[in-house]
Amino acid sequence: MTDVRPSQRMRDLGVVQLGAGVLAEPARAFDLPAERDEAERITDELFAAMERIGQVHPFAKGMGIAAPQIGIARAAAVVRPPGDAPAVILLNPHITDCSGETDEQYEGCLSFFDVRGLVPRPLSITVETTTLTGEPVTTGYARGLARLVHHEIDHLDGLLYTARMRSGVGPIPVEEYRQTGRAWAYE
Repeated sequence: MTDVRPSQRMRDLGVVQLGAGVLAEPARAFDLPAERDEAERITDELFAAMERIGQVHPFAKGMGIAAPQIGIARAAAVVRPPGDAPAVILLNPHITDCSGETDEQYEGCLSFFDVRGLVPRPLSITVETTTLTGEPVTTGYARGLARLVHHEIDHLDGLLYTARMRSGVGPIPVEEYRQTGRAWAYE
């Protein structure tokens, strides 16, 4: 049996891959509560995809998936923090504030999982989302969770992490990435 590339494994699990138009376009917001059933259905699909993916790949840093990554151009994403913390559901998320303090850490993306990239991001962000009942909610995220949430919101804006990398810095093959299985390090 030949080794299956990580990107092919993700494709086989239903993750849309680099080059698909849905990854490059802003996702359409939900009209909540009017589209509550649709938002719940898509959120359930995201959790199901996350479950399938988690069975074949461990995510020590946590993981996230956005609706465009399963071929749905709607503003929904789910983030599973590392450890036993509850999942974060993001509906119509918008970053309303970012710390001036940033750091660079390696990130991967389920939509091009053969590489990892060194991405600068704010150490803390404030995000406004919409509840299923249509209420706005503002939540602050820090460090690794801020990075995960920001990455998924970028997907909903049609951006990939490579757009955030410093000029002249490119992704490295996953075989060269040596931090698999370890959480991000913060001072």
